Amino acid sequence: MLQPHTIKPAAGSKHRVKKVGRGNASGHGTSSGRGGKGQTARSGGSRGLKRLGFKFLLQSTPKLKGFKSIHKKPSEVYLHTLEKNFNDGEVVSVESLKEKRLIPSSSEHAKILNSGTLSKKIVVSGVLSSKGAAEKIRSVGGEVK
Repeated sequence: MLQPHTIKPAAGSKHRVKKVGRGNASGHGTSSGRGGKGQTARSGGSRGLKRLGFKFLLQSTPKLKGFKSIHKKPSEVYLHTLEKNFNDGEVVSVESLKEKRLIPSSSEHAKILNSGTLSKKIVVSGVLSSKGAAEKIRSVGGEVK
């Protein structure tokens, strides 16, 4: 049973104090385990370099260049995908692109890029488009609002 007189510290938790400067026969005489002469052998002499540790770490880390914008980039949609997935006279909007799973459901904006050909008359509303893509849509007879 646990009683106050039976409580002992955990094994290995207690150590004897190193007695230094009590003669050479003890093994810790003469320079008292501090090596030779010099600054580090003196009292208070071994403090300085420890304070430079973080400075070295800070200097050695690679510097981050530029910045990361907080605004989300629009999802990209190409003309050849619109050709495959939309019919004549259909309206291309962010909602219709999400329904047809051409953009992720989490994206808020979309942009039509000039890649591929388009032969169908489509109406683009609420979707960004590059100049080349807008020209191709208009040349076929479609609208960009």
